[in-house]
Amino acid sequence: MKTAVLTDSTAYLPRDIRKAKNIHMVPLNVIFGHESYQEEVDINADDFYDMVKEGEKLPKTSQPAIGLMTKKLEELAENYDAVVAIHLSSGISGTFQAMNTASEMVENLDVHVYDSEISCLMQGFYALEAAELAENGATPEQILTRMDEMKQTMNAYFMVDDLSHLKRGGRLNGAQAFVGSLLQVKPVLHFVDTKIVPYEKIRTRKKAIRKIISLFEELVSEGGQYKACIIHANRRDEAVEIKKEIEEKHDNVDIEVSYFGPVIGTHLGEGAIGLGWYRKS
Repeated sequence: MKTAVLTDSTAYLPRDIRKAKNIHMVPLNVIFGHESYQEEVDINADDFYDMVKEGEKLPKTSQPAIGLMTKKLEELAENYDAVVAIHLSSGISGTFQAMNTASEMVENLDVHVYDSEISCLMQGFYALEAAELAENGATPEQILTRMDEMKQTMNAYFMVDDLSHLKRGGRLNGAQAFVGSLLQVKPVLHFVDTKIVPYEKIRTRKKAIRKIISLFEELVSEGGQYKACIIHANRRDEAVEIKKEIEEKHDNVDIEVSYFGPVIGTHLGEGAIGLGWYRKS
């Protein structure tokens, strides 16, 4: 059985990596006024943050159209017997359910839709692992089993710098956002049961980032090999510094820098910083 690996744009896997690893992608959309852009196709992260600064209103986002998903699956059916489709958490987007619907419309293709229960490069980690397994001849069931194993230690925490995005997304009311901004409160968030929920409210950006790093360091100090990523919303230099700090202190961590692209960046806002990981062994 020949198995394809498919994910969506919120995995934020660069185009060259997707091509090298033979990972297919369907894009979500970010909408400025009456203009809609396919993430990672029509618009990249750098352009997005520039457009947000120039615009009067915050953008909106939408999941891929079912028709687009169906077309992608039909294309894959020409060369593959099965597909493992890995999507951002079902608790924050309808993309997972939409792919399930699309899969019912395509014949002669065994589609397995997987809820990563997370997003960004942590979602990408699943796709990368699945692609390697598929390349080595693993069955879809074997790939799904491995991803379930990864999920046991997959985690991420992130700090939001601009509360206006959380307010608009319904996670803070106007009064909370106003008072929080005055007090320099920086919410630390994480995923619980597919949804993004507050972990702790911390005064100042620096303390919030230190808290996230300390949560990770408590784990890695116990041993084992970890794969991790620093994720930033237009704060690459800061992310690189955090990466260097962790690398210097922990030789059991393989860490890289990634980014919050347009769709996730719409909801978290510029300046957000995250740290995600899973235990490799």
